[in-house]
Amino acid sequence: MSMSSASPSATHVQVLVTILLLTTIAALSTKGEEPPKPTPWPEQFHSLLVMNYTGELQLIDLWYDWPNGRNFNIIQHQLGNIKYDLEWNNGTSFFYTLDSNRECSSAQLEVGILRPNWLDGATYVGQRQVDGFLCYVWEKADFITYYEDVVTRRPVHWVFYTGRAAHVMTFEVGAVLEDAKWQVPWYCFEKTTPVADAFGSTLHLIKA
Repeated sequence: MSMSSASPSATHVQVLVTILLLTTIAALSTKGEEPPKPTPWPEQFHSLLVMNYTGELQLIDLWYDWPNGRNFNIIQHQLGNIKYDLEWNNGTSFFYTLDSNRECSSAQLEVGILRPNWLDGATYVGQRQVDGFLCYVWEKADFITYYEDVVTRRPVHWVFYTGRAAHVMTFEVGAVLEDAKWQVPWYCFEKTTPVADAFGSTLHLIKA
């Protein structure tokens, strides 16, 4: 028997030591890593969203324009009419139609539109597969669960505490809607009376 040949027990010890060393190195390399943070929204973008709430579907044309302090949701109800939800950074919101019914409501809220960094302070909860994308996931103040693509760092999906879920179909950074489209119709400034909004939450004002 050759004295240079390692015994089986010695070989096993070497393997165990190597595994232990690699495990220690991996643990040290990840110990100092901070969890990923959500990417701030671009100051201007256009996005198409499919909203689902207990089977009720909506297609939302979202225009976000932080420099001009405004946010616009053009809402197409499934087999229904189109409604316009226009929000300003001073807390003023208008909810109206452009059809012959001339429906309009308005509200004065305590806060304006979401800031680009509105997800600051969100709690990272891990990674999940959503809509075919591997996503980072955060929760924000028991209000929303937010999913962001690991590769592109663009939003993929979010779910409000009410169960209303948004699926992001397109996300165009830098897209801006022309100013003329932001004009509220004249009948929004007629006499108003209080009613509940379309989602049954915030009190709005609607023309009498």
